[in-house]
Amino acid sequence: MPKASATHLASTEHQSATKDIKLLVLDIDGTIAGHSNTISEPVKQAIIAAQARGIQVAIATGRMYRSALRFHQDIGSTLPLMAYQGAWIQDPITQKIHRHWTVSSEIAHKLLDYFEQPELRSLLSVHFYINDQLYVREVTRETKIYAERSGITPIPVGDLRQALTNEPTKILALCDDTDVIEKLLGNLRLQYTPAELYLTTSVATFFEATNASVNKGTAVRYLAEELLGLELANVMAIGDNFNDVEMLEYVGLGVAMGNAPAGVQAIAQWVAPNVEEDGAAVAIEKFLL
Repeated sequence: MPKASATHLASTEHQSATKDIKLLVLDIDGTIAGHSNTISEPVKQAIIAAQARGIQVAIATGRMYRSALRFHQDIGSTLPLMAYQGAWIQDPITQKIHRHWTVSSEIAHKLLDYFEQPELRSLLSVHFYINDQLYVREVTRETKIYAERSGITPIPVGDLRQALTNEPTKILALCDDTDVIEKLLGNLRLQYTPAELYLTTSVATFFEATNASVNKGTAVRYLAEELLGLELANVMAIGDNFNDVEMLEYVGLGVAMGNAPAGVQAIAQWVAPNVEEDGAAVAIEKFLL
């Protein structure tokens, strides 16, 4: 059960909790973009209305920077874009890269060795993200679907070790079998401490690894406190998956989507309707408009 729901927030608390919000941070997939892979008109209008009230809006996503850019532009955000779970923070207006934290080549090689074990190799599509390009061993069916949704062209290189002349921003392993991904996450969490690697799932079929200091929580904290001079009480965030947990825990008002796993809903202060019901718009209207 979520920490608090609509009925649990007394109207006075509701008003005092939300009148201080100056920054709204949104995840993309499963939050503002559903099956259509675009932002629906009701969600877009709610975001525009929040901006008209002086609330700044930012994107925090697991997507590549180049893949997330159209959403950032679609909502007219003037803030830096937090991509790759916050490993890459760049201002699209000035092009300034505020943060780019990578995975060491040594760990990337070890992960690749792990993924290429005989019992795993045929099950996984492995993606290396280097300098905002996607490198793959080969273009699998999963990679094709991913590339189509992301609007990017994967670069097949055969042996991925050839691409490791630069350190990757993120490493992704895809598999249609969610049990395989769950087992992978569990096994690698036994091998690497949180001080060595940040491991998460952004959807049940995506295993993701980034630099240990990376998560959406540290990214939003950087944007809010260091760049905008805000406090956590001034920030509201909406997300739908385990890669949103640190962000939802950090902010003053964390909202989970109705399509979020139960574990994510449990740490949120309010649960919105699901993405296909424009849940983000409902949350924005309830708390900010």
